[in-house]
Amino acid sequence: MSIPQSGGGPIERHEQLAEYLESGCKPPEDWRIGTEHEKFGYCKDTLKPIPYEGERSVLAVLEGLRDRHGWAPLEEAGKLIGLTKDGANVSLEPGGQLELSGAPLESIHETCDEVNAHLRDVKDIADKVGVGFIGLGAAPVWEHEAMPRMPKGRYKLMTDYMDRVGTMGKSMMYRTCTVQVNLDFGSEADMVQKLRVALALQPVATALFANSPFFEGKPTGFKSWRARVWRDLDADRTGMLPFVFDEGFGFESWVEYALDVPMYFVYRDGVYIDALGQSFRDFLKGELPALPGEKPTLSDWADHLTTIFPEARIKKFIEMRGADGGPWRRLCALPAFWVGLMYDQSALDAAWDLVKDWDAETREELRVAAGKDALQARVKGIDMHELAREVLALSEAGLKARARSGANGLIPDETHFLNTLKESVESGQAPADELLAHYHGDWQGDLSRIYSEYSY
Repeated sequence: MSIPQSGGGPIERHEQLAEYLESGCKPPEDWRIGTEHEKFGYCKDTLKPIPYEGERSVLAVLEGLRDRHGWAPLEEAGKLIGLTKDGANVSLEPGGQLELSGAPLESIHETCDEVNAHLRDVKDIADKVGVGFIGLGAAPVWEHEAMPRMPKGRYKLMTDYMDRVGTMGKSMMYRTCTVQVNLDFGSEADMVQKLRVALALQPVATALFANSPFFEGKPTGFKSWRARVWRDLDADRTGMLPFVFDEGFGFESWVEYALDVPMYFVYRDGVYIDALGQSFRDFLKGELPALPGEKPTLSDWADHLTTIFPEARIKKFIEMRGADGGPWRRLCALPAFWVGLMYDQSALDAAWDLVKDWDAETREELRVAAGKDALQARVKGIDMHELAREVLALSEAGLKARARSGANGLIPDETHFLNTLKESVESGQAPADELLAHYHGDWQGDLSRIYSEYSY
């Protein structure tokens, strides 16, 4: 989840809200790739989640990265809660999950180098303090009561609010992990096409990356339990957003949607002020109960946009949010998958042709089915396995057309980052299917095996 945003000064005109989004428009030569991934930390001897403080802790890992690998500290109320370096940052999720929010980079080659360097540095520190990290979409064994709490004011407010608006919000916060990619758009029309394709095909990413079939020590009946959790979190700020497909959708439409999403907080002088359930529309009028008489800044607007959690969302860029956290190869595959579809116009047009006739009901049913059955999902004659094969071919063609070379020109393009997804399409098996085969086979129901065999 996000750190406090820097959006700008006072909002004096309603138009500034859409202008803030539109200011993200860039020419194609300036488009970048920002990859984010989360992972669970655990104590190697007990297999329990690591606390914030102590010899084996989140803090010990953050301090090690700061002291041994040159990361600059980010603090809140005197507590170390994040790090920054070279345009990237490391932050904490509510249950101590460690997140890398990568720098905006030009190619998947650079993205994968960044991921590998981060995981290498984390392992260097973790090994010294007896901690391990694992990439999964949901914590396979731990119950809510076992999860630590991170010292971040934002998370305290959100935790208190979640049970008012859904049944699984705290499960999302404390016991799920994702990998996502942030991509640019060139114009309002480009944003619209990309966001529509992103939402419609997010279930394909959910299916390909499904990696959370266990929860609280047993199989759930879902290949992506993380995806199931998101369906009962908070209907006001999640979902597939049918209005995005309405004629005339654009930046102002997103503004109107975002203004109707209830607020969480206002950030002032290092403190998160409780604005739970209050209205940004009232804030614009100087009538916010949390700060009577005060009007918002663009930084407040930027913060509010980070509290909206649909399957894909826009800020000054588009975030793809439908995939489970996973092993390192898939941390590189996720940005490759979406870059191939989004950063080549022919691939984007072909992807839109695939989905343009789907109605809102079909898109929602695909979302539900992907979480349950992954590549075995079937919806209204749509075979997810075959759909994934077709979409992956479009992504590969897009990456070939980009022709971004790596390894000093020895690797001609970025297509090899899709290899792990091509293996899934060839076998018809998502990572969750492999985990379930182990659980029912050689693990004989012993989920502790997942830590030794699937950790970074």
